[in-house]
Amino acid sequence: MEKSGQSFSFTVLPHEKGLRLDLFLVHHLSEFSRSALLKLIRDGFVQVNGLTLKAGYRVRTGVRIELVVPEPPPSSITPEQVDFEIVYEDDSLLVLVKPPGLVVHPAAGHNQGTLAHGLLFHCKSLPGIEEQRPGLVHRLDKDTSGVMLVAKTDKAMRKLTEDFRNRTIKKTYHAILLRCPSDPAGRIVSPIGRHPVNRKKMAVLQRGGKYAATTWQIIERFDCGICFVEVGLETGRTHQIRVHMASMTCPVAGDVLYGGKVPESYGLTVSRQLLHASTISLNHPETLKPLSFTVPLWPDIQEVLDTLRSVKPDHEEIARK
Repeated sequence: MEKSGQSFSFTVLPHEKGLRLDLFLVHHLSEFSRSALLKLIRDGFVQVNGLTLKAGYRVRTGVRIELVVPEPPPSSITPEQVDFEIVYEDDSLLVLVKPPGLVVHPAAGHNQGTLAHGLLFHCKSLPGIEEQRPGLVHRLDKDTSGVMLVAKTDKAMRKLTEDFRNRTIKKTYHAILLRCPSDPAGRIVSPIGRHPVNRKKMAVLQRGGKYAATTWQIIERFDCGICFVEVGLETGRTHQIRVHMASMTCPVAGDVLYGGKVPESYGLTVSRQLLHASTISLNHPETLKPLSFTVPLWPDIQEVLDTLRSVKPDHEEIARK
């Protein structure tokens, strides 16, 4: 095989005789998905002895197969400098800390200043640009802070997407809940889908929702009824932690959408849902080496915890409750 930039050339060997053209290319170009190679064949970027043939063509010994990968179309996302902390980076993987308030990818009302804009400013070129999700294999809600993975190559994007789908990537969150669950730890399995009335919300549904499972463990309780918890995700549904905690009448503190507004009498400064993605564990998409990244709580969550810890118990008030 000869390789020059984004051009590839192969000569079919005797043991490869009879393979379909698309499968021949899949075997030689593992960094491309089969669907991407099928599109290149369909669009005329693959030639067999100078001829454009279909994906089902059976290759013959000695024929020359040439493939040219065109330049990606220009992105509709204009690179912008956006602040986020990078905790790890190599040629195929980037790990960052998303601040609260930062939208992950463009959507209605958010056409600039997103994490996607910042990633293109930092990396120049990333897979997934056509879908306006450059390098993004998962997301965090706008007001959730914490650790995120970004794929820098097509191969890394496919592998990480597959690992998320197979649930081999493990994520741990920390949250402050407005009310404590009755048990010190537990697991909730309830299907989640779009709320039937408020389309901005998700909800636990008895019919039509997608399987969702969440675990939690109380780390610390406070006299006002608030608690600090560690949460594990077995699935990755939209708003999953927020919806599951709210379904137990224990919403994430500050999550106004799901009933987590913090009373002024608590004396706490809360401007968003107090939910933070603390740890992510995975196998590197290229080397398969086990990796784990843990990032500190965002300062506003730590400040609320410090305030709660500084309040001395009012035993008379507790006795009246």
